[in-house]
Amino acid sequence: MENKNADAQYNKMVSTPVWKLVTTLAIPTVISMLITSIYNMADTFFVSQISTEASAAVGVVFPIMSIIQACGFTLGMGSGSLLSIKLGQKKNDEASEISATAFYTAIFIGFLITIFGNIFAAAFLRLVGASEAVLPYAQDYARYIFFGALFMCASFVLNNDLRAEGKAFFSMIALTLGGLINIVLDPLFIFTFDLGISGAAIATIVSQFISFSILLSWYVRRKVICSMSIKHFTKRPAVLGHIVSMGMPSLARQGMASIATILLNTMSARYGGDSAIAAMSIVTKICMFMGSIMIGIGQGFSPVSGYNYGAKRYDRVKKAYIFMVISSFGLLSILAIICYGFAPQIMKAFRDDATVIAVGTVALRWQAAFFPFHPIIVGTNMLMQSTKHVKSALYLSMNRQGIYFIPAIILLSTTFGLTGVEISQAIADILSTFTAIPFMIYFFKKLSKKERLK
Repeated sequence: MENKNADAQYNKMVSTPVWKLVTTLAIPTVISMLITSIYNMADTFFVSQISTEASAAVGVVFPIMSIIQACGFTLGMGSGSLLSIKLGQKKNDEASEISATAFYTAIFIGFLITIFGNIFAAAFLRLVGASEAVLPYAQDYARYIFFGALFMCASFVLNNDLRAEGKAFFSMIALTLGGLINIVLDPLFIFTFDLGISGAAIATIVSQFISFSILLSWYVRRKVICSMSIKHFTKRPAVLGHIVSMGMPSLARQGMASIATILLNTMSARYGGDSAIAAMSIVTKICMFMGSIMIGIGQGFSPVSGYNYGAKRYDRVKKAYIFMVISSFGLLSILAIICYGFAPQIMKAFRDDATVIAVGTVALRWQAAFFPFHPIIVGTNMLMQSTKHVKSALYLSMNRQGIYFIPAIILLSTTFGLTGVEISQAIADILSTFTAIPFMIYFFKKLSKKERLK
């Protein structure tokens, strides 16, 4: 039965029209990403009703979330990229070994984050920009986030591996239910039970645990091709090394996001105080919501790219990429117009504070103007990662919030003050786009040669 399922899935991934396949996989993935972003925004929205300092605290804790995500995404994207290629080659036992190894490694790393995170919480929060007024709120929020690290890290692996198998719908169910529960629990815990900002963190962890349990249930009930049994955990260190190597672009991307957020908080505090931190935190969550559509489409594209690259159906890899870029460009252009036109109203919905609205409006409009470029940035990165071009993927993943953003925010804020902080991400986006284009052109030239030699 397992072989029949694997064969059916293989035929689906290499035979279904590319536009239909990418759309089928992308829709549940986009929904999953949107729900995840919505409940992240829900935390920011409800916490912002408490005070400007509480809103700033969510921004201060965001680098911690990014570190947890970095660990989970490294193992999840690494195993998922390898998984789709192995399944495309019909090496199902090796796929199970990869999947189980990534899963149990994620649990171990999450456990370490919980222990050391709680021990050094105060020192780390001061390092990432918490003022004395914001620190108590940040500690109350971060404490529970650290306790949920294990489930969060493991969920990223389960989530990405399900998508790599082409089971994006299973992933969507888990994330959607968890997200909806978080949205319901946020106001209940924060206001009804009077738990304040701690209530938002508790709601997040409860929802993460529920998503984790549902994701794991698909494996326990054997509804998927790969197995998460501990017996499949590799005895070969090279396997784990290969997973981490394939996931390095994700580690670099999320790691850079952590550093970028720390700098964003620090520079915002220097030139605008806690109100500026709150404003940039809100803008970041809004842009993450918009960007989640691109990431969702990209994660619908990745297994199609990996499966067909492994099966040597190079023509389908190119068609999938083109469809992904065009469809994403259209959607993000519409969202860019909405965000640009209604930026003040969007900011006011989160926090009715004149300074927060003023700073956030400028930053949101600059970032919205460059939303349509994200398909080239994110799509080319995922293309490289899904086809085992690790070095190229690693470099591209470091550009947007690392190689370009870090110097931009330092130089521009030093030169233009708060305005420099507001425009830094937009400048990094346009530079990242121009960098990705030559990589994409070179890749498809090389792919055309492989196609002719088949």
